[in-house]
Amino acid sequence: MTSIHLELFHLISDPPSAEARRFIVDHSLEDRVSFRNVAFPEAEDDWLSLGGKTTPALWDGTHLHQGAQAVVARLQAVVNLGRDES
Repeated sequence: MTSIHLELFHLISDPPSAEARRFIVDHSLEDRVSFRNVAFPEAEDDWLSLGGKTTPALWDGTHLHQGAQAVVARLQAVVNLGRDES
């Protein structure tokens, strides 16, 4: 198994994005997740190109998980798998 790197597309002032960021910090996943603020054009372009419509959104290399509930569920799977993707 190899670990994957995730990208969190978020907005600083968005409460659901704050929930996702808190989960990442609380579970020490900062080394696995890049924070991509969609207020910046490059991050916004990448998010939109992946089908982004809602923040937060988590790109796992295959799928864009959108909304706090979906993002936290995906991150919980990473925690439960010992920080590795099967």
